[in-house]
Amino acid sequence: MNGIGPLAAEVLPSGVRARFIDNGNGLSMHVLEAGFDGGDRPMALLLHGFPELAYSWRLVIPQLAAAGYHVVAPDQRGYGRTTGWSADYDDDLSPFFILNLVRDITRLVAALGRDSVAAVVGHDYGSPVAAACALVRPDVFRSVVLMSAPFGGPPPLRRDPSAGAGMAAGLSNAAMMDDLAALARPRKHYQWYYSTRPADRDMLDCPQGIHAFLRAYYHMKSADWPANRPHPLAAWTAPEMAKLPTYYVMDLAQDMPATVAPEMPSADAVAVCRWLPDDALAVYAAEYARTGFQGGLQWYRVVTGGHLARDLKTFAGRTIDIPSAFIAGSSDWGIHQKPGEFEAMQNRALTDLRGVHLLDGAGHWVQQEQADAVVGLLVDFLRKVPTSAR
Repeated sequence: MNGIGPLAAEVLPSGVRARFIDNGNGLSMHVLEAGFDGGDRPMALLLHGFPELAYSWRLVIPQLAAAGYHVVAPDQRGYGRTTGWSADYDDDLSPFFILNLVRDITRLVAALGRDSVAAVVGHDYGSPVAAACALVRPDVFRSVVLMSAPFGGPPPLRRDPSAGAGMAAGLSNAAMMDDLAALARPRKHYQWYYSTRPADRDMLDCPQGIHAFLRAYYHMKSADWPANRPHPLAAWTAPEMAKLPTYYVMDLAQDMPATVAPEMPSADAVAVCRWLPDDALAVYAAEYARTGFQGGLQWYRVVTGGHLARDLKTFAGRTIDIPSAFIAGSSDWGIHQKPGEFEAMQNRALTDLRGVHLLDGAGHWVQQEQADAVVGLLVDFLRKVPTSAR
């Protein structure tokens, strides 16, 4: 990874530049940005998830900049062209703990010459990072927008017996994984699979190749896959969790490339996919072929190992009180993959929630599938945030 330059200008939209910034927390962060030449504009930080990159915001960045914002999207720790991290499976996981990820972003803000930013926006696993930023440093992150992954608040210091073991332990609950494996159709949760040693190599060396694997994976989690008809799950039980599509609750004997391969879209479907044309997908495929997937997979090991819950438990009882919003695709199962969290987010965790928007024509990759609508919602939200929060 040493010596690689920023993403080439020819793969970026006009007005978007790529560069490296020393974040002061051990990383040379590769960022995409626009609106940097417009004076003292309010700043918006955009945080990606898995298997994504800063490049996942390519359709949003120039439009937000045109609306008057300095927009910055980093490759997060473990991803893309950001360096200073190591992701050997046997390495210390602590650099990937949630509070260090918050430190990464907080220090990036300082490196950009800011004391605060107008908004932090997170998608997929970027959503819990954005939520933690808002929870821990509301003075730095003056508003927050979560996408696709709800945040139900930090876990309580004491277990609520009425919540049940599944809710109490969440995805670190090994007994749940045993229950899934014991079903008549044996299953396993994708985050536990992503936490295993073979997962990186399974995807890196998959028979269909990384490009085809990612095409099928992105397709199956999008609104283009007609079987995505999400609904709330009743409880953290194996029979309920098994209602999730196989990209979330996999067949026990299959890896992820084998899981998504049967849903590979046709050449004709790929040709008309405007939100992810093949030349854009090639950027992802080239980056992951170079870095592997383990950097992003370390984040899941933090979840299943219980480290995420332990870090956030420090803030038990606290809520996110800055202006907030939630955006997702109406065809996104991610809204409901953690039973009760979508409701907890709205009822308890976010006390100044300005809107919950589920966009038709989008699945999990909402900022790519419906970029114009997402930008419209972001601009409307940001313009209504008080001036003091800019």
